[in-house]
Amino acid sequence: MSRTAVSPRTPAPRRRRRPRPMKLRTVLLTAAGWLVALAFLAPYAEMLLTALKPTPDLMKSPPSYLPSHWQWSNFTQIWSLTDPRVGDALLFSLYVAGASTLLALAVGLPAAYYTARHRFRGRGAFLILVLVTQMFAPTALLVGIYREMVSLNLTDTAEGLILVNAAFNLPFCVWILNAYFASIPKELEEAAWLDGTGRFGALTRVILPLAMPGVVTALVYTFIGAWNEYVVALTITSSGNRMTLTRAIPGFVTSYHEQWQYLFATSIVAIVPVVVLFVFVERYLVAGLTAGGVRG
Repeated sequence: MSRTAVSPRTPAPRRRRRPRPMKLRTVLLTAAGWLVALAFLAPYAEMLLTALKPTPDLMKSPPSYLPSHWQWSNFTQIWSLTDPRVGDALLFSLYVAGASTLLALAVGLPAAYYTARHRFRGRGAFLILVLVTQMFAPTALLVGIYREMVSLNLTDTAEGLILVNAAFNLPFCVWILNAYFASIPKELEEAAWLDGTGRFGALTRVILPLAMPGVVTALVYTFIGAWNEYVVALTITSSGNRMTLTRAIPGFVTSYHEQWQYLFATSIVAIVPVVVLFVFVERYLVAGLTAGGVRG
């Protein structure tokens, strides 16, 4: 008995969907977003172009927007200058900003954890007071800060800058970490206690890993605040080997010389550590900042 071959059914050709035209609202919002992005990026583009100009281009009147030739050596020459010393200032700023961040987190973590897990008398007033202290600008407190540093013999020292930067960024750390700890169910901590983990073990093994977005947000905010600080560093430090990068940058333009290309080249260098930090911790920031809107 012969079997008849059955030809396979050819699938019907699928109809291609026509792309839907963009709505006018979407087009306007996209265009507005690009305009805002360009407005924020324009100063950085101007900084980069000025940093790459040779000296004669800086003296032209009217000045040219693009350099006549790209002077990439400006970025290498800043490291060999002796006044100011950019390399020493960069290392000193990294040390001050890093130590200030660690100190603020070391103090803020226990305070935020305790206020999130315990309902004690005056807790609400304490959190409000922490938030109010964030409203004080360092400029308004310069005289008091300087007198305190003199009494503690901490003028012209890295320790004085670390204490001041950590103190001014501590309220934000406490506030956002308190909100994040309060959003974590207490039952997870109690389950860890039943497994034989103490309070400190539950905090380090259970709570902190879950609260990592909030910790990273506080870390980034504190580091940027300490990295960009200028007024206090200008007030309580004076020697060249205690100069932060924000203090070194204005040294390129004085009454005796104007080196705009080096000023903007150093400004570009000062942006790099913050950009690198954002690249590594960007995925934690959105969740951490969102948690800041929750109060326990």
